[in-house]
Amino acid sequence: MSKLILISILVFILNIPFGYWRGNVKRLSTQWFLAIHIPVPFIVALRLLSGIGFSWYTYVFLVGAFFLGQQFGSLLIQWVHRRCHQKSSCLVMDLLRCKNV
Repeated sequence: MSKLILISILVFILNIPFGYWRGNVKRLSTQWFLAIHIPVPFIVALRLLSGIGFSWYTYVFLVGAFFLGQQFGSLLIQWVHRRCHQKSSCLVMDLLRCKNV
């Protein structure tokens, strides 16, 4: 169970930059779909490498962590925009610019 919690935290963290990217593009555009679907192979790889498998109860944790990470990233872009008055689709670059403000 502790392995499942660790993988869920990693999935959440992995999805924050993708949710940030998704929050700055037009809904249902190509970039929007990419921001949602690019992390999926990494999550499948995490499942396979960690050995947690594909049992039904793991989906509750990992799908929840996926969507929470995406949502947190999209909320983060709103916070950065209010604080720095400039934004791009790259979380790292925006945080570096805000640090210098």
